[in-house]
Amino acid sequence: MEAGFKEGDQVFFSTLKFNNLKGPKKMRYSFLGPFTIIKLIGKNAVEVKLTEEFSTKPPVFPVSLVKPYFQKEEDRLLSGKKNPTHQK
Repeated sequence: MEAGFKEGDQVFFSTLKFNNLKGPKKMRYSFLGPFTIIKLIGKNAVEVKLTEEFSTKPPVFPVSLVKPYFQKEEDRLLSGKKNPTHQK
């Protein structure tokens, strides 16, 4: 699987593996972010720069749990990808 990401890209990551987030599970956001990729780890993982709030989490995520962040609607349309902004 090709990651399709590069260093400096902004991404959302899935909360699927986060068991200790506050609030009922069904009321939480499915994705958090955006976070900046600081390093690619092979083809299947990325390391992101986390905020203080998530500093206790490991900063490495498999690409299967990462979605691209688009600042403008036309960027998303040009890429042909769906925008995952805080999906429930």
